[in-house]
Amino acid sequence: MNVYDEAHNLAKAVKESNEYKEYMRLREETAKDEMLSKMLKDLQELQVAIQTAQITGQTIDESQMSQFQSVYAMLAAKPLAAEYMQAEVRFSMMVKDVFDILGDAINITR
Repeated sequence: MNVYDEAHNLAKAVKESNEYKEYMRLREETAKDEMLSKMLKDLQELQVAIQTAQITGQTIDESQMSQFQSVYAMLAAKPLAAEYMQAEVRFSMMVKDVFDILGDAINITR
């Protein structure tokens, strides 16, 4: 068994999964709306900043948190954006599960 061949098979399986296909379809759909696409990008940037502060033990900036909540609420009210965010979560969970399976198999624990 060649590990690299198996990795390519796994990549193919991920690309053929419903989670990936739906995520990509919605990603393309949201990209057609420039304003929506920008809002989603802004939300991601805020989320990364907040998560970075949490990971590094810094105090979370209340204005960033407030801005994140505001942008999230606006996006959640838009059906396409809400559907995209849900698909992104489902795809991310699948990827996390795959990493967890690999980590468990080779005895890498957090």
